Amino acid sequence: MRNQRLHLLILLTLLLGTIAARATVELASPFTSHMVLQCDAKVPVWGWAEPGETVTVEFAGQKATTQAGADGHWRVDLAPLTASAESRVFTVTGSQTAQPIALEDVVVGEVWLASGQSNMDFSVSKKVKYFAGVTNEEAEIAAANYPLIRMFTGAFAKTYAPTNRVGGHWLVCSPETVPGFSAVGYFFARDLQREIKIPVGIITEAFGASTAEAWIRRETLAADPRLKPMLDSFDAKVQAFRTNPPPVVAAPRSEDVSARETNLVSNRSTTATNPPAARRRRATGVRDPVQDQHNATVLYNGMIAPIIPYAIRGAIWYQGESIVGGAAGRALYPHVQATLVRDWRALWAEGDFPFYIVQLAGQDADSNNPLVREAQASILQLPNTGMAVTTDIGERKNVHPKNKQDVGDRLSRIALANVYGQALEYSGPQYTSMTVEGDKIRLKFSHLGGGLVARDGPLKWFTIAGADGTFVPAEATIDGDTVLVHSDAVSAPTAVRYAWVNYPAGCNLFNAAGLPAPQFRTDAPAITP
Repeated sequence: MRNQRLHLLILLTLLLGTIAARATVELASPFTSHMVLQCDAKVPVWGWAEPGETVTVEFAGQKATTQAGADGHWRVDLAPLTASAESRVFTVTGSQTAQPIALEDVVVGEVWLASGQSNMDFSVSKKVKYFAGVTNEEAEIAAANYPLIRMFTGAFAKTYAPTNRVGGHWLVCSPETVPGFSAVGYFFARDLQREIKIPVGIITEAFGASTAEAWIRRETLAADPRLKPMLDSFDAKVQAFRTNPPPVVAAPRSEDVSARETNLVSNRSTTATNPPAARRRRATGVRDPVQDQHNATVLYNGMIAPIIPYAIRGAIWYQGESIVGGAAGRALYPHVQATLVRDWRALWAEGDFPFYIVQLAGQDADSNNPLVREAQASILQLPNTGMAVTTDIGERKNVHPKNKQDVGDRLSRIALANVYGQALEYSGPQYTSMTVEGDKIRLKFSHLGGGLVARDGPLKWFTIAGADGTFVPAEATIDGDTVLVHSDAVSAPTAVRYAWVNYPAGCNLFNAAGLPAPQFRTDAPAITP
């Protein structure tokens, strides 16, 4: 009897061990039920299993098989899929796995990455984040019945080294789920989906007050002599902190953290890479450098690395209020921004995918000054980029303006024209050249969009200067497809500026398509990103 019991115990142990060993296949973070897969491009699918385990992925009539490597990592690439709103099951099976993974309600369409700082993280409802809530919030939420729009919102995570996991899951857009959606991401997706009539997915990876360098990988920063000092400074801070860490105390949570953690309708989830203890302040007030979103590479490591190479069509980016280093930081920003674009494009290996930014809105704060917006605009020198101008829809005392509908509309116009082939104007008037005509300067523009328009009265916020470089208010009038600028105080003008202040209230040079001209100066220095 004793031997029989021993044998039974051994058999039970072996059985349990076998079951445990067989429950091993895992999918990478972006793969959950309700996801949108990118159409008309190869679709990488990856995850982890027991080394050597055979893994099979099945979807939409395709079946791809591979073996997990020595490190347990596996990947297959599905052939390009046709856009489809049909709800289908996505299955992953492992040769040593007891039950296959079956993801429900998977559709195929267009996938865009939405990233940046708080204005991209800004949610549709103020009930989700203290600083958020769009214009006409209640009506927008009630009307958000778009089952073919889905959003994956990555959990907040700042780490020292790249991770392979980020919390989050895909949610189908409805009045119940949309309050926690990125407002810019939602309105961009809504306007796209209305036009292209296929599913649209948004992967939101954004963090308030983050710098651009926080979203760039270590190897890229280390190889760039202009950016390596950022990395060196970060590493020195980390070394000092780890060598002599102050004692940990439980400090009150910041508004930023508490608002996110009390969010009941957002699709963000917690992540083991950023446990509560890691966010505690130190007794001396010293903060763990890794948990500071102003530091190099920490958000790439925690929030971008885990989603690469999930197939996407392109990216939208809203960041710029957080540029550290004062004037020197602003001068370097065009290079930092361009480096991020090039780095992400290289990592996704999809070529020069579309990358569209939001130029900062007008606000009575130095973080939103004309030099920052000028630095942002330098991105247009890179191929396949675009810029949504928001100078006209800012709020004097609010860094988080609530009109995110126009932001989404202006971003979607760029995509509809340049990706989806629609014949529509996607930019406001862009200054191209000037000529001096006696005591006047004539300005020429591209993107006339049916003609120049002075919205709601005479043109505002034009200044003019002579050889002494002193700019004074000027009269500006539309003359056909040009603008004539003049001041009685300047008899021999040399330069003109438009909307060249932090908050140009009522700036009103538009085109007939309803899009605003960005700020500009004819005396702008050459900027090489």
